[in-house]
Amino acid sequence: MKIQFKEIAGSIVAPIGFLASGVFCDIKKLGTGKGSNKGPKRDLALIVSETPATVAGMFTTNQVCAAPVKVCVERVKKGTAQVVVINSGNANACTGKQGMADAREMVLFTEKSLGLSAGRALVGSTGRIGVTMPMDNVRAGIVEAVIELGYSAAHADRATEAIMTSDSRPKQIAIEFLLGGKKVRIGGICKGAGMIQPGMSPTGARPATLPHGGLHATMLGFITTDVAIDAKVLHAALNEAVAHSFNRITVDGDMSTNDTVLVLANGLAGNKKFTVQSSEFRVFQAALNHVCLELAKMIVRDGEGVHRVVTVRVNGAKTIQDADAAARAVANSALVKTSWHGGDPNWGRIIDAIGYSAAKVVEEKIDIGYSANGAKKILWSLKRGQPTSATFKELCAAVAPNEFELHINLNLGKANAVMYACDLTEAYVDYNKGDVTDVSSLGG
Repeated sequence: MKIQFKEIAGSIVAPIGFLASGVFCDIKKLGTGKGSNKGPKRDLALIVSETPATVAGMFTTNQVCAAPVKVCVERVKKGTAQVVVINSGNANACTGKQGMADAREMVLFTEKSLGLSAGRALVGSTGRIGVTMPMDNVRAGIVEAVIELGYSAAHADRATEAIMTSDSRPKQIAIEFLLGGKKVRIGGICKGAGMIQPGMSPTGARPATLPHGGLHATMLGFITTDVAIDAKVLHAALNEAVAHSFNRITVDGDMSTNDTVLVLANGLAGNKKFTVQSSEFRVFQAALNHVCLELAKMIVRDGEGVHRVVTVRVNGAKTIQDADAAARAVANSALVKTSWHGGDPNWGRIIDAIGYSAAKVVEEKIDIGYSANGAKKILWSLKRGQPTSATFKELCAAVAPNEFELHINLNLGKANAVMYACDLTEAYVDYNKGDVTDVSSLGG
């Protein structure tokens, strides 16, 4: 089904009836890690719907998960929400009973400040693990953020800045399309650059949904839409969209304690609600897939120290689990990732990673090749486990671009998987190693 999407301005405030704000309230104190010397960067955001909205969420499957994730998992079960409060500069993870009390206070204080009934607020946090929240600052920030709420693209920009940590640039998108004869919109923002290999599920319980999920700085995503949709239908759509996008990316193979994606749908576009069997659902699913995948790719492109982005495509696996395992082994191999950085088409490292993965493989059947993004023509470096006649110069040229695709065919079945990955650079190491004599240089 070919769906026409028109990209529009405004990201999370592009859908009807959504407001946003972002303020600075000094959450990340000087000396508590990298980024604390950035000055007054906005660090607290609000996303508000004028009316109660249907909600769905996906959460980290890390067995050590942050207090805000635990609060959200419980609240999303109700199926309705109206506001999300998000802070950067502090993950509120591994903070015990105090952390849970602080996360609960954040949602309750936000509801009170907006005059909303209990249960309408959700919370997200990102930053350094193991540091308690400066709640006086947070409360002051919420009060100011309520005052600063607005509908303009500038308000969305401020909210986007407020959720960033090691990100070098904002990540946002909005699209407009027709659904059941009505013009509707979906907008989204996200953050993430390091500690990236999300493996999210609806409850945070393992495993993340196969075939597309895996058990693997935080990524946060917040999506708004004015589509009218029931909670179960929205949940089904988000589960599928995340499976094809955020659960398909890796920067460093590390799953965060805080990974969260939330979507609010307030129904103000006035379309008729639909079922998962309807043509309207297929249109909505395609639109949500597009928004989530575009945001997810923005995270990989902005990964810490990233120079090259590589789409790893595994085909011909016996099972979906095998395809996923092979793709992740290659995408997360330090040796493969460093060779990508150096522009070295080292298929030996690639086949080695395939071989030690949990996938069922046969050496004599493996093909490995390269192509430009989206191109049909593949330059094969390996066919049936043996080198081809492709020259080293030709292979080097194939992996020289800042973005390219790696194709792996196991030739054992019909299952496939994809991962959006990147290289491993000196800049990543420099950024994350820090200096123990200067605690402000340490990462999250």
